[in-house]
Amino acid sequence: MFNQTEIEYIRSQRLARLGTVSPKGQVDVVPVGFEFDGQVFYVSGRDIPSTVKYKNIQRGNTLVGLAIDDLASVNPWRARGIKIHARADILERDGMFGHKEYIRLTPLKSWSWGLGTEVFTAGQFNVRKVEHV
Repeated sequence: MFNQTEIEYIRSQRLARLGTVSPKGQVDVVPVGFEFDGQVFYVSGRDIPSTVKYKNIQRGNTLVGLAIDDLASVNPWRARGIKIHARADILERDGMFGHKEYIRLTPLKSWSWGLGTEVFTAGQFNVRKVEHV
């Protein structure tokens, strides 16, 4: 599960990048707004069924990647973020875009870095890896 520091970081961010894969193996990565309930993520939009990400998931490619990251500082260089491998499904719900279809992302694994006070030095991050199964 996500720890409190990770949850606070996730909730402080407005955008993530979602990666899906087409039936032919083409990767598609797009910026998305998201909701987070402390365990799973929800993604939608104005016309979600017309998007490549929706179609890729609907066609059965349900393993996806989500990245949430930013730069806390550039001097010193301090990147921070969370990378998540998740299983995606489509459901109807009430959410930030109203009552409609959403892509639900259930985390399987996550990696977080730079969320403490440590500084990126000599190519090293203190990375926390978690299995969410």
